[in-house]
Amino acid sequence: MSEWIGNGLAGWAEQLLAREFDTLLVDEPSPQVLRVTLNRPEASNAFNTQCGHELFAVFHPLELDRERFRCVILTGAGDKAFCAGGDLKERKLLTEDEWVAQHEFFERTFRHVINCPVPVIAAVNGAAYGGGLELILQCDFAYASRNARFALSEVTLGIMPGGGGTQTLPRIVGERRAKELILAARPFSAEEAHAWGVVNLVCEQEALMDQTLAIARRIASNAPLAVRQAKHSIHHGLQMDINSALMFEIEAYQRMVKSEDRIEGVRAFNEKRAPVFKGR
Repeated sequence: MSEWIGNGLAGWAEQLLAREFDTLLVDEPSPQVLRVTLNRPEASNAFNTQCGHELFAVFHPLELDRERFRCVILTGAGDKAFCAGGDLKERKLLTEDEWVAQHEFFERTFRHVINCPVPVIAAVNGAAYGGGLELILQCDFAYASRNARFALSEVTLGIMPGGGGTQTLPRIVGERRAKELILAARPFSAEEAHAWGVVNLVCEQEALMDQTLAIARRIASNAPLAVRQAKHSIHHGLQMDINSALMFEIEAYQRMVKSEDRIEGVRAFNEKRAPVFKGR
């Protein structure tokens, strides 16, 4: 990371795409769409320490370089699990201090996902338990296969959700339902997740990536500065009272007026052609 920062992040994306990760697959299935695949299918794509470090290495530079990619897809390898949460086989070997240090790093990684300036879409290809569900809740929205299953089951292990689940889930499904799901460690289906707003779309397994790529391409075709500012306004405005949020929205909007993309968008509309946005 230090060499990317010192070099103005030049070439970081190409290095990222060329890198061979131990726990991830990273590719660009469509121009300016980054796909990050949790790649530990033999362990239900559970997080281990290495996975946390590698996710950090992917998402940290995305906060710094806001031009190379316009959308991110986060998914899991195989057709059984998106992510089973923390790797308990690894964790049973950790001391208490090592457990605390590992979890603090996972928290930092998750914050980079939720703070990513470009939209992040989860393609939930199977079971999402514990930290796997929390990772989905950090994304902007999610599509799921019909076989996906969800649960925050930490209380059955003597712990509690610690990857943001006690904060993100109530904001999506409401306080009372979130308490039921977390305190009872109650699993729920893809259809329930859709009804409650955890996922935006449920489809057949074989159609999941096509559907997710279609919406990612649509996002990537729009003016990137405008998309980022709109995401920024929604995310932070929801933490404010309505009058403060409206003022925040105005500030976000005004930054678009002098952009090249705003000029191009209006010109393309009047010339009846597709706009060519450059993120400037």
